[in-house]
Amino acid sequence: MGENNKMTTASCSFAGIKPIMADLPYPPIAVCQRNQTYADLLSVDYCGAVSELSAITQYINNENRLSCEKCSMAKTLLGIAMAEMMHLQKLGELIVLLGGDIDFTAKQNHGCRKMWTPEYLDIPVYVKQMLLADIEAEKAAIKQYRAHIRVITDDCVNAVLERIIKDEEYHIMLLQYLMEDVSCQACEQ
Repeated sequence: MGENNKMTTASCSFAGIKPIMADLPYPPIAVCQRNQTYADLLSVDYCGAVSELSAITQYINNENRLSCEKCSMAKTLLGIAMAEMMHLQKLGELIVLLGGDIDFTAKQNHGCRKMWTPEYLDIPVYVKQMLLADIEAEKAAIKQYRAHIRVITDDCVNAVLERIIKDEEYHIMLLQYLMEDVSCQACEQ
């Protein structure tokens, strides 16, 4: 290779990254009985505008953009994305047990089906705005889960949703810590 053809490589190793979740067990993935209405509600959590699929995609995008300059932060975002993948998988199982289909469409109250789209994502340029968008997305997810818990009377389903909320609250705490770190770095410059 000539002088002008120097290879650039990624220096951030993601070996050994694990899902970042609250250190609590998950309840069994079970339902009291089949219920299409509940499956439709969970499809919104699965792949609606505020959903686990949106969270995964947004975290992976942010992690990719930060990995070369902010490796430690990128690793945290990847670990959170992995936890969101676990949530997606658990919701998918619940949807199937409730009698629903996994087809990446959220079933709305008025009977319309809306296919997941990247238009749901918030992709800011700057790190602080990325973290703020992630915090707001986590808060919106918690609010939506709580609204669904109020409608769903299946204790098995609600136990899983309550456990997912604990992870989302933990993610907010970690993201706020990262925000403080970014703010402190800005003060030093």
